[in-house]
Amino acid sequence: MARKGISILKGIEADEVIALLNKAYADEWLAYYQYFIEAKVVKGIMKDGVVAELEQHAADELRHATMVADRILQLGGEPLLHPKDWFSYANCAYEAPSNPDVLKVLEQAIKGEQCAIDVYSRLAEITQGKDIVTYDIVSQILADEVEHEEDLQALYEDIQEFIDQIKGNIQ
Repeated sequence: MARKGISILKGIEADEVIALLNKAYADEWLAYYQYFIEAKVVKGIMKDGVVAELEQHAADELRHATMVADRILQLGGEPLLHPKDWFSYANCAYEAPSNPDVLKVLEQAIKGEQCAIDVYSRLAEITQGKDIVTYDIVSQILADEVEHEEDLQALYEDIQEFIDQIKGNIQ
C-alpha cells in the first residue's frame, strides 16, 4: 500500500473509494464474460463483424478489470476474490444471451454499456477533485464505455437497415 499515494485523497476516504471500485470490478468481470459468451453463441446476419466487435470489447473489459484491481490494491484494499461475489456487488446485471439472435445480443450489449456509462459517470463525479488517480482511471474507462456503446449502436443500426432493405426487396 502506497502511503503517500493514499495521502493525496482530499475529502474522501480510501475505504469508500475501494467499495465503489469493487462494485465496478464486479461489473467488469461480468461484462467480460457476457461479451465472451455472446461472441461464442451469436447467430445471424453479419455475425462475423459482430463477433469481432464483441471479442474486442471483452478484451477491453478485462483490461478495465485490471486497472480497477490495481487501483484497489494501491489504496490498500483487496479486489473481490471470488467470482460468486460479482453478482452481489455488481451495479449492472448480467444478462445471459438466451436468445442468440444478433440484434438481441446487440441490444443486451448496448444496455450493458449504458449501465457502465452511468456507473463510471457517477464514479468520476465522486472522485473529481478528491482522488485524481481514481478520477483519471475512471475517466479513461468511461471514454471506452462511451465508444463501446457508439460502436454497438452503429452495428445494430447497420444490421437493422440491411434487414429492412432485404424485406423491402422481397415485398
